[in-house]
Amino acid sequence: MIRIVIADDHAIVREGLKRIVSEIGDMQVVGEAADGMQVMQRVRELDFDIIVQDLSMPGRSGMELIKMVRAEKPKVRILVLSMHQELQYAVRAIKSGASGYLTKESAPAQLEQAIRKIAGGGAYVTAEVAEQLALGAMPGSTANPHESLSDREFEVFRLLAAGASVTDIATQLKLSVKTVSTHKANLMHKMGLQNASELVRYAMKHGLADNLDA
Repeated sequence: MIRIVIADDHAIVREGLKRIVSEIGDMQVVGEAADGMQVMQRVRELDFDIIVQDLSMPGRSGMELIKMVRAEKPKVRILVLSMHQELQYAVRAIKSGASGYLTKESAPAQLEQAIRKIAGGGAYVTAEVAEQLALGAMPGSTANPHESLSDREFEVFRLLAAGASVTDIATQLKLSVKTVSTHKANLMHKMGLQNASELVRYAMKHGLADNLDA
């Protein structure tokens, strides 16, 4: 039996995933979580094999949460389920310790296959993500400026590109305005950007523009 925890801040998404899993004989949902704090509670309280985890939940950032789960229970396999279709999110999730990455759009058709693949010790990513991971590992490879950002800086960058203010971001990520301002200054420096307009243009050029509800 493959024991699964489902983590998503939208109840309707959790119910949909539970319905899919319930129709599979050798899989069982043993727990749910609606935010980062509940994820870590389930990790400490329950015995399970796989966590199907949304990348954007209240509290801890998605990448940070992946690393925390892996540190607490190294044997648990993580399948990221996200609205983000951009390669960069998938690449960062895998580098953070996830074993697979699915978009919510493709989940109904691919969830069982993805769970079986990572439960068996494999990885579940698209060919494009696998190629990006391979290219990044090659000696002398050159990265785009946004790839030099830390996970938190990248998250702040994504929200800035979506039009959020520093105050909005501080509220959403549960950080101080000063901390967000520092992240903003650091990422602007790393990427050689002078103002918000340049940041938005960069995000659009590289397919990183997103909306706040993703």
